[in-house]
Amino acid sequence: MDRLNLSEDQIKVLEDSFKKVSKHPDETTLMLIAAECGLSEEETQKWFKLRNAQWRQAEGLPAELGSVLD
Repeated sequence: MDRLNLSEDQIKVLEDSFKKVSKHPDETTLMLIAAECGLSEEETQKWFKLRNAQWRQAEGLPAELGSVLD
């Protein structure tokens, strides 16, 4: 995730959204989170994809989303 060069404030907003809103935000929610962070929707979606992989690995689940819903 370092490749996205995010500020501490952006990471805080993204992490709060991940923990409190949704691990898999819908298109509208993703757009709102991106606007709040000052990122593109693509960058925000990439962050969520990477963060979900980290979360699944920490939970002992496969890195890719499969039949187990998180």
